[in-house]
Amino acid sequence: MKLLLLRLLALLARPWTRRATPGPPRRVLLIKPDHLGDLLLATPALQALRAGLPEAHIGALVGPWARRMWQGLPEVDTLGELPFPGFERDAAGRRNRLQPYLTLFRYAALLRREGYDAALILRDDHWWGALLALLAGIPRRIGHACPLCAPLLSETLPFEGSEHVTQRALDVVARLTGVTLPAYPGTPPLRFAPTPAEQEWAGAWIAARLAPAERLVVIHPGTAGATKLWPAERWAVVGDALAACPDARVLLTGGPGEEALVRQVAGAMRHPPLELAGATSIGQLAALFAHAALVLGVDSGPLHLAVSQGTPTVHLFGPTEPGRFGPWGDPARHRVLRAGLACSPCHNINRCPRGTAGPECMDAISVEMVRDAAYQGRPVGRP
Repeated sequence: MKLLLLRLLALLARPWTRRATPGPPRRVLLIKPDHLGDLLLATPALQALRAGLPEAHIGALVGPWARRMWQGLPEVDTLGELPFPGFERDAAGRRNRLQPYLTLFRYAALLRREGYDAALILRDDHWWGALLALLAGIPRRIGHACPLCAPLLSETLPFEGSEHVTQRALDVVARLTGVTLPAYPGTPPLRFAPTPAEQEWAGAWIAARLAPAERLVVIHPGTAGATKLWPAERWAVVGDALAACPDARVLLTGGPGEEALVRQVAGAMRHPPLELAGATSIGQLAALFAHAALVLGVDSGPLHLAVSQGTPTVHLFGPTEPGRFGPWGDPARHRVLRAGLACSPCHNINRCPRGTAGPECMDAISVEMVRDAAYQGRPVGRP
C-alpha cells in the first residue's frame, strides 16, 4: 500500500519539479537522518563531494541529535536541523501520527526557496528523505534503489549488496560528481575535530589523573541496542587484565543513560578504574580518545569516534554486520571480534530472535579473545 501511495505522489509531484540545468550542480543538498556514528561514517563522502565540486554550495540536513558530528566541517557550507520522523529516541517524538507528514510538507516548502540543483540521500533506505527532495522540486535526486525510494529518485544505485556504508555514501557522491576516488577502509579518513577548548579540557583532565609515564586505556561498554551489549562482568575481567599492564591506567566511559552500566563494570573490578559516564560532550570524549593508547567497546558511535582520532580500537560485533558498519580504518589498527555464529548478523539490536536469555552472538565472544586482541599488535603489553 505504501509503495503504491509513493508512486502516486511521485507522479503528481514531477510536473512541479524543476528541470536540471546543464553543467556541474551549483547547490547540493545532503540528507542524513541518522545518529552520531552514522554521520561520522559519512564524513569521507563529504570530503569526496567537496573535492569533486570545489565551487558548489553544499548544504546538509541532519537530526538535531547529531548536528555536532558535522558542525564546523569545511566541506559543509550550511548545516540545517530537521527532526526526522522515526529517528527520535524519545517517545514524545512518536505520539502524533500526522506529524511526519506535516513536517514533510513544511520542510519541502522551505527547501523550494533554496533552489538546490541536486540532493543526495545518504541513507540507502530513507524513502522519507527521498520524498522530501522530490516535493522540494530538486531535479537531481540520487540514492539507492530501495523499493520505497526508487520511484522518488531521478538516479539510483543498486540497493542490494554488502558494501560498507561509507563506501555506499562515496558511491552516491561519485554518481553526482563523476569522480571516483580510490577508496579502501580509512581513505578518505573519518573526520571529527574537537574544538581547542575541548582539547584543552581533555589535556587538563588527564594531567590531573595520570602520571607522566602512564598510558590511558579506555573501555566504552555501552551502546543503543540491548543485543549489542557484552556482559558487564566480562568487561570487568578485561579491565583488570589491562590495569595489570605496565604503566596502563583504565578509564571507563559512557554516554547519558549509561552511568549504571559503567558503575556495574567498575564495581566488579579488583583494580579501581577511572570513571567518566554521562559527563562529557561528544567533543570532549573525542579529545580524550585522542590521548588514549587503546579504546575497546561494542558496535557504537563512540568507537567510530575513537577511529576518527587515529587511536587503535577493538570492536565487539554480534547482531550487526561489521562488513557494513565496522571501523573505517586500517585493519591493522582497528580489530573486529565476532563469534561467527550461523544466525549472526541478524540485524535485530533490541531482542535476540532466538529468545535466548542473552544474545548468543555476544556471549560467545570470550574474555580471552578480547584480552588477546588488546595485547596483539597494540600499544598495551602483557603484564
